[in-house]
Amino acid sequence: MTEVDTYCGRCGEAYADRDHLDCDTALALEPPRYCTRCRRRMVVQIVPTGWSARCSEHGELSGGNAPG
Repeated sequence: MTEVDTYCGRCGEAYADRDHLDCDTALALEPPRYCTRCRRRMVVQIVPTGWSARCSEHGELSGGNAPG
């Protein structure tokens, strides 16, 4: 979690609402589904070499060796 992260990337709930240890553990292996800045559902593409996730407001994230 960084300074601008307000929402959980896995469940979309506010970080302040509850403990997100399970979500943080799962996000080590899977892409985020929600934008951590605005809570929008992201468009996620998983490829054999990694993943990319795009928020319509905040742009694209990627993990593994996926382009982006």
